[in-house]
Amino acid sequence: MSVLLFGVSHRSAPVSVLEQLSTDESDQAKIVDQVLQSSLVTEAMVLSTCNRVEVYAVVEAFHAGLSVIGSVLSQHSGMSLNDLTKYAYVRYAEAAVEHLFAVASGLDSAVIGEAQVLGQVRRAYASAEANHTVGRTLHELSQRALSVGKRVHSETGIDAAGASVVSVALGMAEQQLDGLAGRRAVVVGAGAMGALSAKHLARAGVERIHVVNRSLPRAKRLAENIRELGVAADAFPFDHLPPVLTTADIVVCCTGAVRPVVSLADVHRGLAHGQEPRQLVICDLGMPRDVDPAVAGLPGVRVVDMDRIQREPSARAAASDAEAARAIVAAEVANYLAGQRMAEVTPTVTALRQRAADVVEAELLRLDNRLPSLDAAHRDEVAKTVRRVVDKLLHAPTVRVKQLASAPGGDSYAEALRELFELDQQAVDAVAAGELPLMATDLDKTE
Repeated sequence: MSVLLFGVSHRSAPVSVLEQLSTDESDQAKIVDQVLQSSLVTEAMVLSTCNRVEVYAVVEAFHAGLSVIGSVLSQHSGMSLNDLTKYAYVRYAEAAVEHLFAVASGLDSAVIGEAQVLGQVRRAYASAEANHTVGRTLHELSQRALSVGKRVHSETGIDAAGASVVSVALGMAEQQLDGLAGRRAVVVGAGAMGALSAKHLARAGVERIHVVNRSLPRAKRLAENIRELGVAADAFPFDHLPPVLTTADIVVCCTGAVRPVVSLADVHRGLAHGQEPRQLVICDLGMPRDVDPAVAGLPGVRVVDMDRIQREPSARAAASDAEAARAIVAAEVANYLAGQRMAEVTPTVTALRQRAADVVEAELLRLDNRLPSLDAAHRDEVAKTVRRVVDKLLHAPTVRVKQLASAPGGDSYAEALRELFELDQQAVDAVAAGELPLMATDLDKTE
């Protein structure tokens, strides 16, 4: 069983394709359920961000697993499988591990070093765990990926240039408007991204922030948080968007809607009733788009979308920091894979020691039958001696096979061990499945 990744991201596809593949939590659950309906897939989770949709699955065979995941995503997106594969990338086994570690570290983000993606990986894993769609393999992989991401952000300066898509977008808006201090802003969407946008705007010195959200109570909570930062703020429902646009200088859109929430008519009405002439910068951070693309054609309106953000020089981390992060990821990938290969050989080592213990017990039973008058003290001494001999004989080969197994191609050593000692594959499988306990000697003799 190996990990298979099927994904589409900003690096492989245009925004229009990502929009077709965009998912909310219910979509993600449906995708995972459909993937797991196949007997060829035992574990699955979906990582969905504003710039990517990736399915991680534990599969029995590469091509069969690829067909299952591709078909499910094709059905979800409404794209033909041929069209979908034009924009998709596939990673398998070691390559899938390396990719997830890089994603969690912010190395594959639109803004290199973005810290928010680490939280998105955490939420994807937590959701899959809550729905019981991850087992041992994806559990260990996800936990290690989160650990690697934390290490990269704590040991390098990769996120110093731009902490998030929000900071880069607002930096572009600030240049366009010759500063944000004293400006009036509108934040459309009161989720995590909206809150982060409001925080950045407050720090930039905007005069007032209007929060527009489908849920008015949630908008009011965010407005209250903004006021605690010392900036005037108020909250409005979605149908009040055109009026608040009449005085806005900058609009940040970041909702989870599946279609644009800011229409051409909304912006046109807002501009028509506002003070003329003026410039309006709209940062569309939604995926799919929150803003009708036609809005960019209005006079005086500048739209900063994900395509523009990806091309912005400030979205790229310093080369030295990125290189340091990649070195950490490479080392962590090597350590993780070595540990996985060692773990794979452990059931074989356990089965061998169990086989040796069974042989010892059988011989001691024969000794009891042949020498029934042997007193208990002498029998115990003989038993200890025989077990010490067996342990010493097995120590070198079992320790060495684990060391050799940590290298690429190390699974062949476990196979050789099974062949040399005529180990029953069913016994090895039983240990791997947890049906036989790991013997204490297996832990004592592996150092």
